[in-house]
Amino acid sequence: MKFTLSWLKDHLETDAPLAEICERLTMIGLEVESVDDRAVFEPFRIAKVLTAERHPDADRLQVLSVDAGPDVNGGKPLQVVCGAPNARAGLVGVLALPGVYVPGIDTTLGVGKIRGVESNGMMCSERELMLSDSHDGIIDLPADAPVGTKFADYAELADPVVEINLTPNRPDATGVAGIARDLAASGLGRLKTAAPARIEGEGACPVSVRVETPTCRGFALRQISGVANGASPDWMQKRLKAIGLRPINALVDITNYLTFDRGRPLHVFDARKVAGDLVVRGAKEGEEVLALDQRTYTLPAGTCVIADDNGVESIAGVMGGEHSGCDAATTEVLIESALWEPIDIARTGRTLGIITDARYRFERGVDPAFMEPGLDLATQLVLDICGGTPSGRTVVAYDPPAPKTIRLPFSEVERLTGLAVAREAQIDILTTLGFTVQAEADAAVVTAPSWRPDIDGKADLVEEVMRLTGVEKIAPAPLPAAASVNTKILTVPQIRDRAARRALAARGMVETVSYSFIPAAHAGAFGGGSAALVLENPISADMSDMRPSLLPGLIAAASRNAARGYGDTALFEVAGVYLDDTPEGQRRVAGGVRRGTANLEGAGRFWGEAGGSVGVFDAKADAVAALEAAGAPVDRLMIEAPASDWYHPGRSGRIKLGPKVVLAEFGEFHPKALRALDASGPLCGFEVFLDAIPEPKQKATRTKPVLTLSPFQPVRRDFAFVVDEGVEALKIVRAAEGADRKLVREVRVFDVFTGPALGEGKKSLAIEVTLVPLDKTLTEEDLEAVSAKIVGQVEKATGGTLRS
Repeated sequence: MKFTLSWLKDHLETDAPLAEICERLTMIGLEVESVDDRAVFEPFRIAKVLTAERHPDADRLQVLSVDAGPDVNGGKPLQVVCGAPNARAGLVGVLALPGVYVPGIDTTLGVGKIRGVESNGMMCSERELMLSDSHDGIIDLPADAPVGTKFADYAELADPVVEINLTPNRPDATGVAGIARDLAASGLGRLKTAAPARIEGEGACPVSVRVETPTCRGFALRQISGVANGASPDWMQKRLKAIGLRPINALVDITNYLTFDRGRPLHVFDARKVAGDLVVRGAKEGEEVLALDQRTYTLPAGTCVIADDNGVESIAGVMGGEHSGCDAATTEVLIESALWEPIDIARTGRTLGIITDARYRFERGVDPAFMEPGLDLATQLVLDICGGTPSGRTVVAYDPPAPKTIRLPFSEVERLTGLAVAREAQIDILTTLGFTVQAEADAAVVTAPSWRPDIDGKADLVEEVMRLTGVEKIAPAPLPAAASVNTKILTVPQIRDRAARRALAARGMVETVSYSFIPAAHAGAFGGGSAALVLENPISADMSDMRPSLLPGLIAAASRNAARGYGDTALFEVAGVYLDDTPEGQRRVAGGVRRGTANLEGAGRFWGEAGGSVGVFDAKADAVAALEAAGAPVDRLMIEAPASDWYHPGRSGRIKLGPKVVLAEFGEFHPKALRALDASGPLCGFEVFLDAIPEPKQKATRTKPVLTLSPFQPVRRDFAFVVDEGVEALKIVRAAEGADRKLVREVRVFDVFTGPALGEGKKSLAIEVTLVPLDKTLTEEDLEAVSAKIVGQVEKATGGTLRS
């Protein structure tokens, strides 16, 4: 939102300097993004051409003798070479002296020679000063223009331009009058915006309006006959140019001016080009309109339009049509002031890719109570500038908004913000902002004005008082001390998130942050694609679904790195995934992928050993490390194969705690899943479901248990069992561990053998069992007894036999 300082002072009576105004705007929430103090125009001077003679070596150049005033060159004329066709003796124009920066040509002038003749400056055109696109000749001022004075003062170009950044909840600040209201409420002047006078007009409006769509919440129309549509006044053109708008003609400039002055977009139709009555309806499939930007738009069915008997004349709330636009020949004009449903306008603008000042305001919500006053204000400006006779107004489909009333205890401001604001000061702030305040002893009944749709409760009123009193006045205060130094600050999920991050980063993986939205094809390949998780208004077609897994985003990131020459990547992320649209369907997951040779030992090729590709066991190790860091009981985990369908069925697994609780999945990816993501290369990955890990039991004390060490020599015994090929090694390990919980300290698989000697479909698994006695040295009889228990447990659990 841009405006000039003089424009602001049309609505705000204040003596505050520009710097103070800008500082106050930022402090009250209207953040100043930039300030153009117009210093670039400061050095240009009004000068008079005394003589003009043809250049001796160039037919199209003239050598001018220029009077720049008594304080330049000791009052003596300057010699300037000029090529403008209108340069002549007696012309009063604008001179740039050596050392001056000329913005239109992005050049700093110096004393130079042009075809051998010295030139001490430059007579400027409007384009060189960025006043217009005109470059037919140098600026030709009236003969009485004061020679030697600053051109910026004469042409009123020294008016600073301020640009502020608006948050979407402040539609009232899309007009200069609304900004002035906020500044006045903060104590920086007095608001002097006058309410528009009501204009009844003469006779009925000859064009009627029919509304057929709920997108239109109100429509006001009137005709003005006998207008003369020429150029708008200089003051209006200067303000529009200052904020980056191009003046077109008086009728169009008036609507653009009111859009920024009051935040009230309007539209004008050439009444002679409108056939029949107007109808506000949804567009039919395939209808087209040539808009004011000279582009033809094909409208999706249902798009809200304003049409007549000829077809679509305007895209409602977004942009008018070229066919019914006003030009120099316009003598009959229809002025439209309407209200539109904000969401529908935003959808139309996004679908068609049109960004306009009208759309910017309508999609945030314009003041519904200003629909008719806005029509009257535009009518008055047209009458003042273009003349004419107005008709009566036509108003349809308008239902005045019901005011919102809120009870505000005066003590609430200090309770929520710490600011002690007096009762009278609170009333004064809210009243200046346009709220209706009925004060009681300890509270006030406050009615929000129609231009503040963001006010819903008493906390919003407290915010208004706080920001206009000054956030900087809130005294800093320390947080209350914790009850105990041992009090846990982080929650269990937060602790698990951080622990998993540290563990995976320590394993050489790089943390990523990816979008929660993924393409529908990616979601479908990883168990998603539910209609409940499809976004109604996605940012783009490739961000249409909520992700059911972290893996699609991580695989896509690894593939992008590979496409840029970084094929060996190890990435992880700890974030949420979405199984359905309920709170219970959101899960906290730590996921990761490895690509190429990015294993734990390091990526790349080495002369001493072959750099092996990543595989299922790399993913398993990552998953177990994350589980252990997050506090899962890794000594009691079970692993079963296979994992979900997007993993390779023979190279993946599922980590479980008991028969039902799935804590993680890992493995290499199925080729079909990789094709759906357009990914290739050695890829493995895992997902750890952090919220599935059981909560730790509350301990009565934080004292660590007594460390018990055995004074006796540990004993290691090896066993080899012949089992079916489908038997998992974990079954043998768990069976051996359960043979004697007191003696068996560790069981480790150290050999796997297959061959014809074992029989078809058989394999040999060898384990090493470490026995640690606590009360005596083991005798041979003790060893034989525990060995028999181990063999019996394994044979019972697996159906295998001890290999002879």
